Amino acid sequence: MADLILRQDGDGIARLVLNSPGNFNALSAEMIAALTGALRGIAEDDAVRVVVLAANGRAFCAGHDLRQMQAARSDADGGRAAFADLFDSCARMMQMIPALPQPVIAEVQGIATAAGCQLVASCDLAVAAEGARFGVNGVNIGLFCSTPMVALTRAIPPKTAFEMLVTGDFVDAARALQLGLVNRVAPADALTRTAMAMAAAIAAKLPAAIRLGKRAFHDQLRLGLADAYETAGAAMCQNILLPDTAEGMTAFLEKRPPSWS
Repeated sequence: MADLILRQDGDGIARLVLNSPGNFNALSAEMIAALTGALRGIAEDDAVRVVVLAANGRAFCAGHDLRQMQAARSDADGGRAAFADLFDSCARMMQMIPALPQPVIAEVQGIATAAGCQLVASCDLAVAAEGARFGVNGVNIGLFCSTPMVALTRAIPPKTAFEMLVTGDFVDAARALQLGLVNRVAPADALTRTAMAMAAAIAAKLPAAIRLGKRAFHDQLRLGLADAYETAGAAMCQNILLPDTAEGMTAFLEKRPPSWS
């Protein structure tokens, strides 16, 4: 059986590729476990500065594996325990992405639906192919996308998110860019090149500053204004006291490239 997640490393970038194109890279229990393991390994890998999350095949991710979910209905409890475990494990995996020390860029082609759209919304950044489409369309089969809603409403305006949730309508890449769900849209044949160029630009920065900054970014989002400034100020103090930051500031003033450790 082929690995569900392929990992390719180079120049400080870890590229994780969802590798189940036959079911449109659905988030089966096995896929969630594989992605969780890959993210856990990257969190402890100081050599990785940026993560790109991509997918093989015609789709980025079609959400949960409906065939697997339907099969669970034959359990003695009608699938209640299996469904609860699936949604819990998926939620834990999604929360690992903003908690990861490294920025994560989604590289999206084809469709990203339901929990697949949630996966994009959970990433720090996203690049989409011109033909990509995004939806939380579970309502079309009678299942409101409540867990995908959590990430989506933190990525785009709430009224737009609610419209997508209650209508099941898709938005195209241009609309996703307008809403802030993705950062850039690229021609299909330039998708990987665009995502990797963004990753390389981030990887070239001081890793400690990026890690401190990402943590502060997500921490302050959950706070009121005064507490957000207190959290951000503490992060800046920690950052500016780093020897490499002192070198970076000196290098700027001396009009030379920094020599970081």
